[in-house]
Amino acid sequence: MGSGEVMKEGVLEKRSEGLLQLWKKKHCVLTGEGLLLLRPKQYLQQPGHQEPQPGHREPQPGHREPQPGHREPQPGHREPCSGGKELRFGDMKTVDGVERKGKYMYFTVVMADKRELDFRCPQDAGWNALITLGMVQYQNRRAMEAVHSSRQKLAQRGIGTGIHNPA
Repeated sequence: MGSGEVMKEGVLEKRSEGLLQLWKKKHCVLTGEGLLLLRPKQYLQQPGHQEPQPGHREPQPGHREPQPGHREPQPGHREPCSGGKELRFGDMKTVDGVERKGKYMYFTVVMADKRELDFRCPQDAGWNALITLGMVQYQNRRAMEAVHSSRQKLAQRGIGTGIHNPA
């Protein structure tokens, strides 16, 4: 899976870090590199997104009308935006504390710096599983890149990488 490919896009609720710890809706985009969190207002101001006009029929999911002068990204890819919070898989440690209560699934994303970010979503949304899957795929890609890089370095030095079994 490519790093810019959108795995899931939709709304998640994040618990605020303030004194009241209120649940705030975030428009989220999950890619092969991490999770982008946008306030719904920021999402509506994104290039390529238009609010529906009165009497306007909603297009099919994933379809957006291009704006004049705007270069449309390739399907399944998302251009980076400013103003959002990006949680990169390289900075994530684990998805923890998955719990079902009522109509919501609650889970915590634990970051490498030990910060804990609490989220909730409808039980059938599957955000926790997709974030975990994305994190594992990211780590596997990085491990494969490291193996490939070390093999290239060994080959440049003229050292074979195969296992030799002298008879």
